[in-house]
Amino acid sequence: MSAETSLPSPIESWRDRWSGEPGGVVVLDLGSQPASDLFPAPDDPLPDPEYPLRMVMSTTSGLLQLEDDPTEPEEPLGVEPRALVEQAEKCVADLTEAGFVVEGTRFVDYPSPHGGSWTPQLTLRGAEKVASGPADLVVDVHGMMHDRDQLAAFRERVDHLDDDGVIAFMIHNVASIVRVGMWNALKSGHFAYYSTPALVSMAAELGLTGVGAWQYPLYQDGTTMLVFARTGSRWGEQAASVTAMIERETAEGIDDPAYVATLGEALETSVAAIRGYLDDAAKQGLVVGGYGAASRTSSLLRSAEVNPALLAAVADAATGKHGLTMPTTRVPIVSPQALVDLRPDRVLLFVPDLLPEVRKAMPQIEENGGRWVVMDPMPREIEPA
Repeated sequence: MSAETSLPSPIESWRDRWSGEPGGVVVLDLGSQPASDLFPAPDDPLPDPEYPLRMVMSTTSGLLQLEDDPTEPEEPLGVEPRALVEQAEKCVADLTEAGFVVEGTRFVDYPSPHGGSWTPQLTLRGAEKVASGPADLVVDVHGMMHDRDQLAAFRERVDHLDDDGVIAFMIHNVASIVRVGMWNALKSGHFAYYSTPALVSMAAELGLTGVGAWQYPLYQDGTTMLVFARTGSRWGEQAASVTAMIERETAEGIDDPAYVATLGEALETSVAAIRGYLDDAAKQGLVVGGYGAASRTSSLLRSAEVNPALLAAVADAATGKHGLTMPTTRVPIVSPQALVDLRPDRVLLFVPDLLPEVRKAMPQIEENGGRWVVMDPMPREIEPA
């Protein structure tokens, strides 16, 4: 979809999760998709349940959101990758260098339901975890995006703050999602997708000022840490780093629904690319496996109508997923060792940030003549080490 292409008419009956006001525009439509945490057993009856999955931009707040989600979240089965641990270490180091973390800092932790707490890293630096306020630091690591009521969730975090406390948010920045065309970041259970301008604007409504900003390469340069303090507190005015991020993302068009809707083009292109890649591999008689039974994998395989004849199995480190299948496509989920035993010619890596970790853990893939193929989200073959 180009900037000149007209968008669907606003859906007046839908209500913004921030302002509560009606009206939004659909900027990405993935059609029917399984729940993000559904991994059926091989003998579970078909068809697997599916639900409409669409991203909406509010016409009042501009916040990008999940239109609706009738599913109920299950217990997470994932294993925290080393890349996320390293990310936590970098973020806490930056907070410490900026003076937001010192010996005795009291903090409240809002981790992601999928893992990613910074408690170990903060504790090592002498910070003290508290159950509620008053806190010098509130950390939210991809946590608030899981709340249906965004205003109530943000207010809850502010209520924990001491007068001179700060809130640090780690977000998968939607500006980067659009920039790289990562349409499969949209998933059930993720009710909000933040850009820097949107999150700063939300914070301002609650009397907060952006006093720090950092960007990181996780998720293809897609993560941002933003720090907020009460307006007029000792932390001062909006930081130059925050202003610079706002200006960059605004210049790119992140406030423009037509620009965000270019994710639809990325969807069509990447789905055609993966299906073409797998069809070509089948013609060559190649055995193709995958790694990373994540929710983003589910939507990619479902959209490309992949089946076990094209993709033999998807490996994952989470033992709770072994013996289950990817929803709808019913591609088996296996252990990393089972993937090695398969001796695949190609392994599609559905979580690109895991490349260094999995190459080190499974050198046999390349030793046996196989190649890793990073899905980011287009297939990209990696030269052997």
